[in-house]
Amino acid sequence: QVQLIESGGGLVQSGGSLRLSCVPSESIFNFNSMGWYRRAPGKERELIATITLSGMIHYTDADFVKGRFIPSRDNGKNTIYLQMNSLKPEDTAVYYCNARILSSNYWGQGTQVTVSS
Repeated sequence: QVQLIESGGGLVQSGGSLRLSCVPSESIFNFNSMGWYRRAPGKERELIATITLSGMIHYTDADFVKGRFIPSRDNGKNTIYLQMNSLKPEDTAVYYCNARILSSNYWGQGTQVTVSS
């Protein structure tokens, strides 16, 4: 069973930055794509962005991303990241790492990000 371990969440003031990390239990090259989602209180989980095996990044069309959220991957460290800048209180959510192998979807347990005003 694939495990995804997220880290880097926490409490940050409005305007601040955080970088989330996700380390899978197997080689990052085993996955067709990896990505980041979030679930804000009272809302459904939503896509932030995905990174394919070839390194292509696909962002959600939602406005909240708009250059503030930047995914990346470090193959040598077997890790993907989500750099989050200019954070706003409405970015408060549980952030999830996702990995896909063909039709199988795997999720991390999530890391809480809280942005204070």
